[in-house]
Amino acid sequence: MIVKHFRELRVYQMAFEAAMRIFEVSKSWPKEERYSLTDQIRRSSRSVSTNICEAWRKRRYQAHFISKLSDSDAEAAETQGWLDYALACQYITQIDFQELDQKYEFISGGLVKMMSNAEQWCGPSHLVKEDAAEYGMPD
Repeated sequence: MIVKHFRELRVYQMAFEAAMRIFEVSKSWPKEERYSLTDQIRRSSRSVSTNICEAWRKRRYQAHFISKLSDSDAEAAETQGWLDYALACQYITQIDFQELDQKYEFISGGLVKMMSNAEQWCGPSHLVKEDAAEYGMPD
């Protein structure tokens, strides 16, 4: 499939969906967590998709593209760290934790795949294709 816009990227779609899910589950968290856990996990989860947007716009320069995807991957890992705290504090169920953690593993796998094959993504948009293969787990 030819990709003409970042919103067409599966990794962007998964990251956006995961951030929205975190927003929903975090609405019920205690008020005393508002300026720590709640704000932090919302910020990091949203940064995953927004860094993908920036990477897409910087794909003329392979090093910049990879750098922004690396930032996105780091934000995904930070989000997983916050999910660990949410689970330990019993703010989310084990099922919600596993679902979200697995999503971030697949997002990370997609980002790593894109970074490893940056030349495939860094060029005129009419030549950028996303293969149908599912993202794997990151190395």
